Amino acid sequence: MYDFQTVNNRRNSNSVKWDVQKQELPMNLADMDFQTAPEIITALQEKVATGIFGYENVPLEYYQAVKLWYQQVHQCTLQTEWMLFATGVVPAISSIVRRMSHAGDNIVVQPPVYNIFYHSIENNGRHTLTNDLLYQDGSYQINWEQLEQQLAQPLTTMMLLCNPQNPSGQIWTKSQLSKLSRLCKQYQVVLVSDEIHGDLTIGDHDYTPICSLPMDLLQQTVALVSPSKTFNLAALHAATVIVPNQFLRAQINRGLNNDELAEPNLVAIPGSIAAYTKGQKWLSALKQQLQQNYQLVDWYLQQNLPAIKLISGGATYLLWLDCSALKIPADQLATQLQELEGLLLSPGNIYRGNGDHFLRMNIACPPEILQTGLQKLVQGIKLIQK
Repeated sequence: MYDFQTVNNRRNSNSVKWDVQKQELPMNLADMDFQTAPEIITALQEKVATGIFGYENVPLEYYQAVKLWYQQVHQCTLQTEWMLFATGVVPAISSIVRRMSHAGDNIVVQPPVYNIFYHSIENNGRHTLTNDLLYQDGSYQINWEQLEQQLAQPLTTMMLLCNPQNPSGQIWTKSQLSKLSRLCKQYQVVLVSDEIHGDLTIGDHDYTPICSLPMDLLQQTVALVSPSKTFNLAALHAATVIVPNQFLRAQINRGLNNDELAEPNLVAIPGSIAAYTKGQKWLSALKQQLQQNYQLVDWYLQQNLPAIKLISGGATYLLWLDCSALKIPADQLATQLQELEGLLLSPGNIYRGNGDHFLRMNIACPPEILQTGLQKLVQGIKLIQK
């Protein structure tokens, strides 16, 4: 019913990802090379067909659609009054950093983690405090002793969490989230959870929304969600900021409005509502394709490049490739792969932590593109090792 096989030509289409040289294959930036759900396309076409493009409100129907999605898909009960609209997860994070912390404050992150977190912190004059994740047997664990020491510091006012983790795909358990939230509550630290990849779990893995925790653990918590990664809708610029505590919500709402981040564009609302109310079957089909792609990468690397280990975090279409056996820094490795084979992967060092031993690869593409990318990866590594 849904097509995940056709190769869509995105060159010369104003795509950031595909603004590359003719011989280059981008498998780095986090958007998909699949068309979105037909149900969403229809909703957008109907909106454009009105021919009137004035200012837009955020109707209650939008928040009800988000609430329904989280009930049906994640068994998480949200209240519509907890929700605020924002024009993106990253702009909202930056706004929250400005509103809920002060210049010079410590903000805790857990590297290796989404590199834009550092921009939101450091470009706003805050200090990044790194609770580096512990890498053991192909997975990451939290350094709890260090984390508590960092949260207890008087100048630590916020923590940015990635749930599930980007770039590793690590899914945090309910027990881990509860412990994390208790510590933030104990030390009066605002916990901001970026959950933009939560819908994209692979196989039998499940994601736990932080808002599924008991109410007493949510009083200092902010969750950020969006259909953008799930349905390839990044250019719609729509996200939801979920803040159970009314006093915290009022402050964040003021910040979003001061920063002019609370007004939707023409297609943000109809596209998001269609995604959340009509997109579940498409998402199920997408996840089946992503699982097949994941299995192809796993098999291909074992057969042709066993020195590179695939880290199985359980979520996202972004694969975390352990290249430590090659003993080549990630940025150098990524540069050489681009120069030799035209293959663009994200060097892990930009995510800090132990990322210098890793590459990040986007597999949300038709199998034909994925196979070409894997061939380029193997050929490039062989040339580099000569």
